Amino acid sequence: MRRGLSWALVALVLLGAIGAGLYYGFARPDSPADAQRREYARLPDEAKETIRRIDRGGPFPYRRDGVTFANREGRLPRKQRGYYREYTVKTPGSRSRGARRIVSGRGGEMYYSADHYRSFVRVR
Repeated sequence: MRRGLSWALVALVLLGAIGAGLYYGFARPDSPADAQRREYARLPDEAKETIRRIDRGGPFPYRRDGVTFANREGRLPRKQRGYYREYTVKTPGSRSRGARRIVSGRGGEMYYSADHYRSFVRVR
């Protein structure tokens, strides 16, 4: 009886070690940088082009590109007025600016909104 109990204990310890290894080795959440790279890769090509234009300092195709984004909705981290700037992401087939935007912060962070500021994904 004692011998069967010791094998059961060994089996439990091994299963626990395997489970911990799976959790810490494979199921670990993405780092913020990994998550941002993944989100950037999922952006529409037009958003990536807008980011390239921001990085180059222009030129920008829309008159309102680069205006202050006030963050009235409070969906981005709170910063002083003038911290954020907004840029239009071209929407194929749209006659207007459409709903898609990139918002950049002075610290280099960038957010993408596909729904005119109702939600954001951090991409940098």
